[in-house]
Amino acid sequence: MIRLALVLAALMAAGRGAAAAANSITQQRCDLYQGSWVPDSADCPLYDSSACPFIRKEFDCLKYGRPDHQYLQYRWQPSDAACSLPRFNGLEFLMKMKGKKIMFVGDSLSMNQYDSLLCMLHAAAPNSNITRDSQPLPTVTFQDYGVSIILFTSHYLVDIQQDKIGPVLNLNSMSSGNLWKQMDVLIFNTWLWWYRTGPKQGWEYIQDGKTISKDMNRMTAFTRALQTWAKWVDSSVDTSKTALFFQGVSPAHYDLCSGAGWGEAGVRDCSRETTPIAAGATRGVVPLALQVQEDILRSIRKPVHFLNITAMSYMRKDGHPASHNGLGGMDCTHWCVAGVPDTWNQILSTTLLTQSG
Repeated sequence: MIRLALVLAALMAAGRGAAAAANSITQQRCDLYQGSWVPDSADCPLYDSSACPFIRKEFDCLKYGRPDHQYLQYRWQPSDAACSLPRFNGLEFLMKMKGKKIMFVGDSLSMNQYDSLLCMLHAAAPNSNITRDSQPLPTVTFQDYGVSIILFTSHYLVDIQQDKIGPVLNLNSMSSGNLWKQMDVLIFNTWLWWYRTGPKQGWEYIQDGKTISKDMNRMTAFTRALQTWAKWVDSSVDTSKTALFFQGVSPAHYDLCSGAGWGEAGVRDCSRETTPIAAGATRGVVPLALQVQEDILRSIRKPVHFLNITAMSYMRKDGHPASHNGLGGMDCTHWCVAGVPDTWNQILSTTLLTQSG
């Protein structure tokens, strides 16, 4: 059995390799992505989810009957003795981001993180003037600070184009870039939809260059799409005005090998998980998609901060909605809010506030 320490070491080593790319992925004063989850019932959770008006029913685990609360009481502790992850200060965030537009671009995991950040900010300024719009894009604006948090749903980042043969996923076209580059902060994410097949995938043909086919190797397609995104970053984004982030692979906790992936024989999903994975209790592999992301980010000349959340999230088999969601079914892909995405946003905030001085 490959022990958890080896798995996480591989994941974190991959992240260090990405961070070492001098001109593409911005450097941290210390490594916030290596560490462990420590119990902390005094400071966690960061907010009361029942008081947050922005949580979608997919992620509102307590509202939909999750009986345990222990999953809310873990804090991420970086292992680097030279650094710590500061507690989120919502008022400081709003003041430093005054007048700015922050956009999450991606799939439902971007939505997961978007809801989390809204709850964190609402908890800090519950009585401020907050407006909520659904058109043209879901936008919540903290009017007293002029801070807008915007969600742009794009499963693949590249375009699905309507053609006479049917919808075509064009790996070389990204028409939304002109809107995106108007933002002050962009947080990109894509991976979840790349391995879907059939009607759920949203397209019938795929185009790479001049070649249109029914399908192709999905990892190759994923790479081509990220290359298109990377070229757009280098050619079109003014990074002196727009801060760029790219979120790493968010791990799911389904296991077709009866729980062997985290050392619990007979377990096929996350439905009974109440604690993080313990060191030495799992086996697994580094996601190939994570390696692809890192390779693409290394190729970009402009600064992009890699939110390398894969290893820390991999430990949190207890953090998913499971059956405690408003859509029904078993969900071991998304995350409860409050929960793990709050830590992603703590790191996002720490990085932004450090960059803004």
